[in-house]
Amino acid sequence: MTRRILVTSALPYANGPIHIGHLVEYIQTDIWVRFQRLIGNRCVYICADDTHGTAIMIRAKKEGRSEEELIADMSAQHQRDFADFHVNFDHYGSTNSDANRELCHLFWQALRDADLVTEKSIQQLYDPEAETFLADRFVRGTCPVSGHKNQPGDNCQCGATYSPIDLIDPKSTLSGATPEVRSAVHLFVTLEKLRSFLIEWIDNGDALQKETANYLKGFFLAEDKELRDWDISRPGPYFGFEIPDSPGNYWYVWFDAPIGYVSSTKEWCAANGESFDDWWRSESTEIHHFIGKDITYFHTLFWPGMLHTAGLQLPTKVHIHGFLNVGGEKMSKSTGTLISAETYRKHSQPDYLRYFYATKLTQRVEDLDLGIDEFVEKVNSDLVGKVVNLASRVGKFAKNTGLAETYPDDGGLFENAAKVGDSIAEAYELGDYSRAMRLIMELADAANPFVEHAKPWEMKKDPERQDELRDVVTVALNLFRQLTIYLAPVLPTLAEKCDALLGEPITSWDQSKTPLLGTAVAKFQRMMERIQPEDLQKMIEESKQAAAAEAAEENRPTFDDSDQPLKDEPIADEITIDDFVKVDFRVARVLTAEHVPEANKLLKLTLGLGGDETRQVFAGIKAAYEPESLVGRLVVMVANLKPRKMRFGLSEGMVCASGPGGEDVFLLSPDEGALPGQRVH
Repeated sequence: MTRRILVTSALPYANGPIHIGHLVEYIQTDIWVRFQRLIGNRCVYICADDTHGTAIMIRAKKEGRSEEELIADMSAQHQRDFADFHVNFDHYGSTNSDANRELCHLFWQALRDADLVTEKSIQQLYDPEAETFLADRFVRGTCPVSGHKNQPGDNCQCGATYSPIDLIDPKSTLSGATPEVRSAVHLFVTLEKLRSFLIEWIDNGDALQKETANYLKGFFLAEDKELRDWDISRPGPYFGFEIPDSPGNYWYVWFDAPIGYVSSTKEWCAANGESFDDWWRSESTEIHHFIGKDITYFHTLFWPGMLHTAGLQLPTKVHIHGFLNVGGEKMSKSTGTLISAETYRKHSQPDYLRYFYATKLTQRVEDLDLGIDEFVEKVNSDLVGKVVNLASRVGKFAKNTGLAETYPDDGGLFENAAKVGDSIAEAYELGDYSRAMRLIMELADAANPFVEHAKPWEMKKDPERQDELRDVVTVALNLFRQLTIYLAPVLPTLAEKCDALLGEPITSWDQSKTPLLGTAVAKFQRMMERIQPEDLQKMIEESKQAAAAEAAEENRPTFDDSDQPLKDEPIADEITIDDFVKVDFRVARVLTAEHVPEANKLLKLTLGLGGDETRQVFAGIKAAYEPESLVGRLVVMVANLKPRKMRFGLSEGMVCASGPGGEDVFLLSPDEGALPGQRVH
């Protein structure tokens, strides 16, 4: 039975270009959509630009143009980049559309009718020159605890956390003005009232990966915790939709962004004569969201709650992936590894990146690592040396011989590969692309020795062996075509070249079960070129130079932690070795980890030191680590640090880490086999 499937990727923010980290998600989604279509399902792929918020408003003002002009320009750039990497949407919309405004009203009225909206007065800093309330990242000042200068609005390099209104001598980063403390009414959704629904949705069905479901139930839906209210409004001025029954307030970007999935579908329905209810109010439709792990909270608590309240179809599956690292480290502008899609396209082929990501993506929420040597090896060995090699070894003879009328004896290669196709299809369906690629390359490994052993280049020289030559060509090209069908969701360009060679488009997975016979073969054209590490190094160098030029233009340091203080503080007083040896470094295991709702950069950790001894520690590593990725991990902690009372609770130690800050924070790990409580020397 044909399935009807609606697929979305997270909406890219309209404040910057697409980079290779973003592309993990869109390539992952596009592969799944192409596979579904290849096996005969009806699959529609929807996306849009996420366009609202303070950052858009500020950038537009800085560039001297309207927000509408800015987001139109970014939408064109985004769609160009996606097309370059063969990411094909059925509809690409905008959250700043009339359709999205209309549906925001529908969702809002449903929340109001369900008595889920409440109001609270919030104190915030206000920039009288920029005439806007200031988010934490738009404030700098002196830390009220340590006296460090030029600190951001929520925490200090000394480890202290605070409210922006607690900063000494605060300054707005937008205008340099001294902000004022003003009160503003914010609107909240009382998520606690949706607790029973959310638990039921998480428990009943396969919408979430197991580790995600356990994380939500353990950290947010635990019996001893109350779900915090969700702040869904911002006072003006704000680029977004004004709330109809709360003049002067605007829906926060995270309210209207996911509604963009629905409004973009509605626009597609209107353009294609489809019924909206068939796609968002029908249990016959599957809805699949593909997202990064950093927005799990929004898509697995807020969004299902909104859909449920509005009477719309709930997600069938939320596919969550990890982040992209490059060379074992987080992507960074300063090292040139935060590579834009446009820069990558200048130096390498999109299909190579699509294949590399496919070899790394599994069912689990795991980070991917792009190493240059591994990237080059996979492309050159797998794609050029194994798959394309099958066609290139016989391609020069194939135009003269054509394909045989009956399929020759190949020792069972084609028949076996046809059977393995079911396992490859299962891996694609589950999102386990890594396994699918391994199975395909195993087939390629089995196929290549057939050509090597037959030596068609020698047959070509013997007039009496031309029938044998045609048989070898027929086997080699059919095995190549079979592999290309299996790789078609990942490598659409290769599928097109296979069509050009053999004269039959790849339109169905079932084509892999029947050999192509008795047809002519076109003149062979080279299908792929080998890549060299130097090509990718040039790409990194270009990215590094672009980042340096951008930093110079903005008169800021070239490291990435632009939300961290400038290093203009004097070096602290010297200490002796006797002072240093007083520090007691111990191995600890992370028993629990959770977000601190009131803090932007802190995680709350429970550390085990062996036996029954545990410590509670607040660590400023939220930008670098998801809580669920830390549970069970061994870390190094300062065990004899004097406990410090914070407004979130008592911090009884410190975890050790290195790096410049922000996302570039790396926890120190003890040696393999270390035990909790063991001292580190």
